[in-house]
Amino acid sequence: MRARRFAIHPAWIIALVTLLTMMGSAGFRAAPGVLMHPLHGEFGWPMGLMGTAVSINLILFGLTAPFSAALMERFGVRPVMVVALILIGLGSILPRWMTEPWQLIACWGVLIGLGTGSISMSLVATITGRWFVQQRGLVSGVLSAANATGQLAFLPVMAWLLTTQGWRAASTTIGVAALCAVPLVVLFIRNRPEDLGVRAYAATESDPPASVPVQNATKLAVTTLRQALHSRAFWLLAGTFAICGASTNGLVGTHFIPAAMDHGMGEQAAAGLLALVGVFDIVGTIASGWLTDRFDPRLLLGIYYAGRGLSLFALPTLFSDSVQLNMFAFILFYGLDWVATVPPTMALCRQHFGERAPIVFGWVFASHQLGAAVTASAAGWIRDDRGTYDLAFYAAGALCIIAAAVCPTIHAGRKQLTEKDAENVHSTVGELQV
Repeated sequence: MRARRFAIHPAWIIALVTLLTMMGSAGFRAAPGVLMHPLHGEFGWPMGLMGTAVSINLILFGLTAPFSAALMERFGVRPVMVVALILIGLGSILPRWMTEPWQLIACWGVLIGLGTGSISMSLVATITGRWFVQQRGLVSGVLSAANATGQLAFLPVMAWLLTTQGWRAASTTIGVAALCAVPLVVLFIRNRPEDLGVRAYAATESDPPASVPVQNATKLAVTTLRQALHSRAFWLLAGTFAICGASTNGLVGTHFIPAAMDHGMGEQAAAGLLALVGVFDIVGTIASGWLTDRFDPRLLLGIYYAGRGLSLFALPTLFSDSVQLNMFAFILFYGLDWVATVPPTMALCRQHFGERAPIVFGWVFASHQLGAAVTASAAGWIRDDRGTYDLAFYAAGALCIIAAAVCPTIHAGRKQLTEKDAENVHSTVGELQV
């Protein structure tokens, strides 16, 4: 194939639109922490109930991810992204009229869970795997930071809207932002470089093109999981990434603002601190992608988890009714570490599972969300029972120390799938294409 020439390689345009799309869909990641106290005040719903709604969201988010990767193989990236954004928009706007807890669960849990799960880290793995040969780690870091960037953009706005207009205006803003990303996806997203007559960024004639579509996305996702289950690397990556989810989205992302308010801090001040996590996370995740291109990802993961665990042990002593310097130090360190685990985890999936890495990473990410879901619910009930979140922070810190010890033991240097397993995967793909 003779490659067409563009002033800017289309891979960078695809990456930019993906970044903006993920930012638009990331608004809900910031919503529960801001909206939980107002909903509690208006409806009297306990924190545990709202944490459960977030848990359902995180479970569906995680379980949708591997199937969304397979659906992208079958139907293309663009239609999956469009449907996902519409679901997020509906799930954010419809709560304006809710009066019962089941409606909160249906919107926060089901609609937004399915939508955000379809635009998740599996999308990052798909885009970087198809469109980039060089700079994959860096691009993975930039796109992984999109959630934090969205959090940065939405949290201060939502806190201001909450104070001036009420929680309904804040929730509606998330939905409108997600729907505004739909035209960008329709206009610019393409499935593979071959659709535009180009090769992937920095690809040569010897590099194979992206895999062709398959006919049964569900079967491909399940078969890929079955093959991956025979790999020790998969279990270690899934287990440590579950701890990652428990210590970020499930705990700090969901409960930091309510925990700060328990100590007398104002909601806008607490939201501003969580937004700062997003600022520093952008730097940390991009830096992690750069480091992943140059250093052993197993050692990077060990360092990241150890630092996160120590910071969570310290957090309960840092809360007060005003923002102190030691809390700023926590926000800086924790922000740099927040999603830094994604690029090295994604790199290890590519090392061990080759062309099926996006789907395998989807399953690994599912474990991340399951860990987050358990913690989002458990931390809420701990708060209802004890009147404080301290036990939840200490438990998450201990889990991170365990993950730090486990990550360096992941085998590196060759795929963990046996030759027979690899043949079975390729055979299955061939059958699905028939």
